[in-house]
Amino acid sequence: MIASTDINELIRIGESLTLEYKSSFDRKSIETLVAFANANGGTVLVGVEDNGAVPGVSLGNETLNKWLGQIKSSTSPSIIPDIEAFDIDGRTVVAIRISEYPVKPINTRGKYFKRIASSNHQLSLNEITDLYMQSLQLSWDAYEAPREDLDSLSISKIEQFIDQVNQCDRFTLDKSPLLALEKLKYVVNNRPTLAAMLLFANNPLRHHIHVGRFKTPTMIIDDRQITDTLFDAVEQAMKFLISHISVAFEFDGSLQRKERFAYPLPALREAMLNAVVHRDYANSSDIQIKVFDDRITIFNPGKFYGGLTIEEIKTDSYQSHIRNKLIAEAFYLTKNIEKYGSGFIRIRKELEAYPEVSFDVEETGGGVLVTFSTLMSISEGVSEGVSEGVSEGVNSLMDCIKNKPGLRIPELSEQLHIPAKTIERWIKKLRDQNKIIFKGAPKTGGYFINEERRHQPEQAGAE
Repeated sequence: MIASTDINELIRIGESLTLEYKSSFDRKSIETLVAFANANGGTVLVGVEDNGAVPGVSLGNETLNKWLGQIKSSTSPSIIPDIEAFDIDGRTVVAIRISEYPVKPINTRGKYFKRIASSNHQLSLNEITDLYMQSLQLSWDAYEAPREDLDSLSISKIEQFIDQVNQCDRFTLDKSPLLALEKLKYVVNNRPTLAAMLLFANNPLRHHIHVGRFKTPTMIIDDRQITDTLFDAVEQAMKFLISHISVAFEFDGSLQRKERFAYPLPALREAMLNAVVHRDYANSSDIQIKVFDDRITIFNPGKFYGGLTIEEIKTDSYQSHIRNKLIAEAFYLTKNIEKYGSGFIRIRKELEAYPEVSFDVEETGGGVLVTFSTLMSISEGVSEGVSEGVSEGVNSLMDCIKNKPGLRIPELSEQLHIPAKTIERWIKKLRDQNKIIFKGAPKTGGYFINEERRHQPEQAGAE
């Protein structure tokens, strides 16, 4: 039961992850209850405006029962919330409460919603699948691999894994490859799971890591596509990165000189592991790693899992949800990852010794993009390369706006696979030069080539 004083407090604090105001009961109210049931539960206050004003609602003898019937009949599986009316200074407010539903996802009239921050988010097909598998505590990689048998697995890779696990002392495995994989559920019904195929296959599944060294966004110096089982793929990608990162030597008085790479290698490795362990393997896109003169970007398909947000990732107390449980366990047991859900915390820890390197995370293009940018002073030759890279990037942005006018910054970021913050800097440069303009309302408009500026003759000394 909720007391009237509690209702007054709910009205005072405003809408949130678990609270929404409605001036009247309608279809949107039911959508919000579904969103709450698919997340952490919550309360809908009917008779309260968005700004906290309380006009109240009028109730008949059967109104609350009628509302309950509408909620039950228009949701699947049917949800039955708690509902209660309160008198607030002579006006009636109805509190409708629903707890997190144990079996998800719930839908209303075929549409699925989940509460994120203080709004309802309609789920995509992939998100619906993810939520269902979370509810059943399943993961994609635990399913049996279609058309594969035990002969598809490499005995030597399994034996190497067993030795590493036993040496790491987090778990003890039988020396028999089959018994070890059955114990960890990598083999079910005498068939390999998708996780087993990704980790130990003779012929690796074609989930690539595409790595490249770029002078500019369109000028590739070196390029490689890595197709291997996951442990080996990580090592190969790290070798590529190390071969293309500058290194300085420090002397601290000892006989041995110390190497200092332009970026902290443990942080890069942690970002790499995050991409490999948490990517959406049902997505056919590749992990993409780009090394520029002034930054390294790592893109992995699949947005953050389980409703995790960018804001939460930036804290040291976020709760991680694991998309690929068996893959994550393999990397944990071999001490490639220290603790589930601690990757971004470890990256920030490693960066403390690198004040000249900044780190950014964003969701874009259906996945997660992390960017390491170096702010340190660099040699003249490299400086010229960075300048060329920026100019080439701005030109690429101009071409994109010309070919697809009306796009906004998030859409331009997705088109070019460039972080939104970089796009913002380039947009400012182009607007300062009067080469592009923004047309339309702030929330719906986009960027266009400035045709008037384009047809003006260049003046002497102009850029």
